[in-house]
Parts: sequence; structure tokens; C-alpha cells
Amino acid sequence: MKFRNLFLSLSALLALATQVQASDVTHSTPAVQGYDVVTYQTLKRPVRGNGNLVAEHNGATYLFSTIENRDTFEANPEKYAPAYGGYCAFGVSVGKKFIADPEVWRVVDERLYQNLDVGIQEQWLKDVPGRIKTADKKWVKIKDQSPASL
Repeated sequence: MKFRNLFLSLSALLALATQVQASDVTHSTPAVQGYDVVTYQTLKRPVRGNGNLVAEHNGATYLFSTIENRDTFEANPEKYAPAYGGYCAFGVSVGKKFIADPEVWRVVDERLYQNLDVGIQEQWLKDVPGRIKTADKKWVKIKDQSPASL
């Protein structure tokens, strides 16, 4: 009977240890919904990345369509990573964090900017320099806040 109780106690401890270990694992959703951020500048169009070709930057996982693009990104991630952590550039300019559509974008001065949708992008395109200037200032204040808190 003592052996059985010892066995049950050890089994319970092992199960608990497994649960704790599993909860310590972090997961990352692919940045830019899995699109290869290098292609926005090199091919002038978004291309889906491959889950076998990845790089980590600022806590985000980026997927790439080629080894060359992954290596290009790793050599200069700030050039290719989207502005404002990939949130909608117009949204950030008004102090909000909206999920951006990876197919609604512009590269301005070698920086990728994305927008929520085509209608919002039309508003953003009316004053790109002004929106970027405003968004840059607001991003400093909101970058660490959750979208729901804004």
C-alpha cells in the first residue's frame, strides 16, 4: 500500500511538473500574417513566407520565401520590419492599434507601412508625411499598451 501511495504521489508531481513546463513555453504568431517582409521592397509586392525559413526580431517571428530573404532581413531587420510593430499606420497616427491587412501597404523611405484596409489607406495617403510624423510621436506612448486599452 505504501508503494502504491508513493507511486501516485510521484505521478502527481510528474504531471504537475509537465504542466508548469508547458505553461512556460512562449508562442509567437507570425508577424505580418506570415508574409515575407523583404519582398515588399525587393519585388514590390507581398509574398507568403515559409514556416521553414524564419527569423526572430523584437519578439516577433518573421517568415521568408527564400533563404536569401531571411539572410537579408537578419542583416538589417530595422529596414524590413514593418513600422509600428505591424499595426495600421493610420490607426497609430490617431493613437490606436488596429490589425493591419498585409496586402494594404506602402514603402516610404525604405520603411514598410501597413493599413487596416483600403478605405483607411486612402485617408492615410492624403498626408503621408504628416501621418508618419504624428504616428512616430504617438507610437512612443502607445507601443507597450494593449490595443484594447486604447
